[in-house]
Amino acid sequence: MAGAGVPGKGLFESGKRAIDSLLDLALVRLELFGSELEAEKLRVFDALFNAAMGLVLLGLALVGALGFIVLLFWDGYRLPAIGVLTLLFAGLGAWLLHRARSGLKARDGGPFALTLGELRQDRESLRSEATTSPATPETRR
Repeated sequence: MAGAGVPGKGLFESGKRAIDSLLDLALVRLELFGSELEAEKLRVFDALFNAAMGLVLLGLALVGALGFIVLLFWDGYRLPAIGVLTLLFAGLGAWLLHRARSGLKARDGGPFALTLGELRQDRESLRSEATTSPATPETRR
């Protein structure tokens, strides 16, 4: 028992270990938050990109539909080609807009669900440790 002669040393060391543990815990949670923030940023970028491409393709479909109407009375096989391209662009544009919309919908738990879950577990763990009985001499060794 090296610290038996100094009454405050054991308490000071215990306080230092507790602060060190809390800092380690905060660091891990901050790293998890950063990872989730990066994933959220990529998810929003993908949804916005898909929305922009969908709008461009729907614009092309509108131009194709107008060209189809103009050429409707023209002779030849130009009509089926323009019609198929118009339907193709419209279908792709609608699919990309739907994909963008579904990508922006809240996921299960919302953004940062993992970080919030870990912080809730930490809080419950700290609460349960605070309510347990003090350590017996056998468990302090």
